[in-house]
Amino acid sequence: MSRVLILTASYGEGHNAAARSLAAAFDRWGGDGTAQMLDPLATVSPRRDKIARAVYYRAINHLPRVWSAFYAWLDRSRPLPDKLGLLQEEMRWLEQQMLAAAPSAVCSTYPIFAFMLDYLARARCLKIPSYNVVTDSISINSMWWLAPCDGWFLPNEESAQVLRDAGCAAEKLRVMGFPVDPIFALSSARLSRPQLSEGERPKVLFIIHSGSRGAMETARLLLEQTDWTLTFAVGRDQSLRRRITQRAAGRIAPVEVLGWTDRIPELLMTHHAVISKAGGATTQEAIAAHCPMVVNQVIPGQEEGNYELLRRHDIGGRAETPRAVLQLLQRGFADGGREWRGWHLRVQNLARPSAATDIAQFVLRRHRGHTYSPSELTRPETFGYG
Repeated sequence: MSRVLILTASYGEGHNAAARSLAAAFDRWGGDGTAQMLDPLATVSPRRDKIARAVYYRAINHLPRVWSAFYAWLDRSRPLPDKLGLLQEEMRWLEQQMLAAAPSAVCSTYPIFAFMLDYLARARCLKIPSYNVVTDSISINSMWWLAPCDGWFLPNEESAQVLRDAGCAAEKLRVMGFPVDPIFALSSARLSRPQLSEGERPKVLFIIHSGSRGAMETARLLLEQTDWTLTFAVGRDQSLRRRITQRAAGRIAPVEVLGWTDRIPELLMTHHAVISKAGGATTQEAIAAHCPMVVNQVIPGQEEGNYELLRRHDIGGRAETPRAVLQLLQRGFADGGREWRGWHLRVQNLARPSAATDIAQFVLRRHRGHTYSPSELTRPETFGYG
């Protein structure tokens, strides 16, 4: 049986979401146990990784200008591979995992790992086919393409053009979509939203992320729309959940206030619009669900491209104040949802809900039955970068 390693990291949910979806698709088409997900950064140096993630989330939520400057520095200064020496323990551990698993291929949903794999291929003779699964759109950091690999899977044509312009070989670029949960493809016939043209209530989903600004005020304005069905997903913020629940008490139109939930795919496929920040996973899941998006927050750097994708295709819009969110939705639902129907039609042209399956099938077909034995992976006994 073929074995595929999937490398991920917990810096933004998009990387892990893509990795989980790929793992499910590989197991579905290659058999249980085909995919093995690994997070080298969190596994090898959990304390350092926890601190780094805390700094990352504080920067994107509270110091966006600082994060924007750092993201631009990473893109411009290109610190890797020169700084790979800082990750020697992670590379040593990854080498051990690759020797033990003898995989047919490796898929990375986080760009740092391509540099580690390239080093292991050159210095340690671990020449295993590797692919970068790009989780950003348009505003793609150079780290995604500077390290060589056997191919890149891109979420859309606009992102593929960025890599072409950067000099990546066109034959290695494959536009297959962002690997969302297979449920988006498997349940599309079962789950659907009411037809606005038939006088049904608009259904609005508000996904509230940590660091979201004006969440309670936006909720208050939405609750005043008595002919809309509303669903709030507040994550683990129990205080906010209680306040919204109290505010919604006695409302005639249906309203549901959820904490953490694994129902997001189902909710996206059954609501007419979603309000959320332009995170990689959320944006791509909304596209896969044909659910127009109202972007209420854009983190500088990687999320700018996610919103830019929606803007270029005229899907939903950007509204960074509670009042602007309300006005954009009112405009979309006016006249029996005339403008919303345009959004809905255009988002369908972008959707690739079977992306995870398409990527898994491509990799399995190309490397089916090719497993690497320990003898093939023999390498020098010394280890060190530089």
